[in-house]
Amino acid sequence: MPRALWLLIIGMVVNVTGSSFLWPLNTIYIHDYLGKSLSIAGIVLMLNSGASVIGNLYGGSLFDKMGGYKSIILGISITLAALIGLTLWHGWPEYIVFQIIIGFGTGIIFPSMYAMAGSVWKEGGRKAFNAIYVAQNFGVALGASLGGIVAAYSFQLIFLANTIMYIFFILIAVFGYKGIMVESGKQSTTDSNVPIAKNRKNLYALLILCTGYLLCWVAYVQWQTTIASYTQEIHITLTQYSLLWSINGALIVVGQPLLNIVLKRLSASLKLQMIIGIAIFIVSFIVAGKSIAFSGFLVGMIILTIGEMFIWPAVPTVAFTLAPKGREGFYQGIVNSTATGGRMLGPLMGGMIVDMYNMSALFTILIVLFLIAIGTTILYDRNIKTKVVTGTVHGQF
Repeated sequence: MPRALWLLIIGMVVNVTGSSFLWPLNTIYIHDYLGKSLSIAGIVLMLNSGASVIGNLYGGSLFDKMGGYKSIILGISITLAALIGLTLWHGWPEYIVFQIIIGFGTGIIFPSMYAMAGSVWKEGGRKAFNAIYVAQNFGVALGASLGGIVAAYSFQLIFLANTIMYIFFILIAVFGYKGIMVESGKQSTTDSNVPIAKNRKNLYALLILCTGYLLCWVAYVQWQTTIASYTQEIHITLTQYSLLWSINGALIVVGQPLLNIVLKRLSASLKLQMIIGIAIFIVSFIVAGKSIAFSGFLVGMIILTIGEMFIWPAVPTVAFTLAPKGREGFYQGIVNSTATGGRMLGPLMGGMIVDMYNMSALFTILIVLFLIAIGTTILYDRNIKTKVVTGTVHGQF
């Protein structure tokens, strides 16, 4: 891998480690420490994710206009300012304001990181995005594990730890990313050799794919929200719950070589990989829906992790291959804003369903959403002449 990609990987690990001190515990903090209902917690997380959606689209456009370095520095600066405020004031309603600002700032960062990764190692195809994905999950494993321990001692220290990690992140970005040269803002927004109609079809294909991607995230985020709160009700400790996310991240890091061997032997297209992943998600939620002890949720998390390893890196890879020249950042912005949209809608929807009905009804609805996602994944590229396979685009004549 290129040196520039390694710098992006290190930055992503630090970034996500800091975020992972807090995000798995957000619902627990709002519900148990601030005394608000699950629906209120869902609204707060929805506002955070809504700001992140705007940040994703803005950050992707910034990448295309002025490059990744300036975009990332802007995003980190906004986030760091809000984290300092959250460290000092984390009561109600200040918590809402800072969560919105943090959502916008972090939203700017991610599409630029992904677009830079694809640009500095174009020949790597899926591997570049997979490397960033693994870095994210290593950060999740490390941050969630440490976060559970710190929260058990003092929840206030969680905010400080997050702030310190972002100080490290901005130092890495300032001294490491300035020299990374990628083709971005100087490009034309459309390639003159590619018809506008084809660009439009590729965009429509991505939007159809992202519809299913959104539904998958609506379901996935329940593990961080309603399921998180439910585990507390059945007396699973904070440390045990944080351990689930540590295992999630560790499995992704350790399991990548095995997954690569499986995909190579299957010679699977990206479409097939995503369909397999969604089917595995369904199994995970069936297991979790029937669990009443930590061991059941542990098995469910392991299955969930296998599913996400198939899906999450594949979607930005498809987006990068579909993107016309000079629009890579915008297409990554769409993907990241879709994921964030799922994280925005999921907590509110899940909280309302559980408040009005029960956890069993929620699991049933989530499985229906997965089935719809399988349909959109099957159909997304039906109107384009090129099919996306194993990280590249090959013409089908």
